[in-house]
Amino acid sequence: MGEKDKYGYKHDDGHYSKMTGNDKNSSYSIYDKNPSEKDHSAIHVNINTDTGKGSVVEHGSDGKTTTTNTSCYLTSACIKHFQDRFDDNCYELTVLRWFRDNFVSQEDIAHYYQTAPVIVAGIDNCGKNADIAYDYIYENVVRACVDAIENGDYDFAYQRYKSSTLALEEQFARKEYQKRLVITLENSKARIL
Repeated sequence: MGEKDKYGYKHDDGHYSKMTGNDKNSSYSIYDKNPSEKDHSAIHVNINTDTGKGSVVEHGSDGKTTTTNTSCYLTSACIKHFQDRFDDNCYELTVLRWFRDNFVSQEDIAHYYQTAPVIVAGIDNCGKNADIAYDYIYENVVRACVDAIENGDYDFAYQRYKSSTLALEEQFARKEYQKRLVITLENSKARIL
């Protein structure tokens, strides 16, 4: 990482990155060049750390903006499972939030909230298979962790949560990160030419 100035960190290749936020809301921004310059493009990942909900906002150098609402994959799995009856304060999510606040390291929480929206985007890009993925997450992560927490087996719940996050990141987020990198590189190449 390069030098820091009022626009963020300037990297060796000329792009900038910046993280801002407070206890409840975080934003990570990547700019293709100094954000004070005209015709810059950027991607902003915004997360509410209490709810796991957020958005990915992409600003093109052409001035066009697209916003994708995101949520954590645990919430998305619960939404899929409960459908019309879903409540963001359902029993499962309440238990998982209590567990997060009392047993999960800050480092793992930060990693989860950075990665979860990308995992959700990757799953949602699977078409019909997205339902299968969310069913799997609900049964093998949400229910498994809630059952373990209810039985006082916090080590199992933590390990299941952590290993599942890493596995889902490998399976779904990697492809999404690659796709976004290709788009960024294509946009940068187009500007150079």
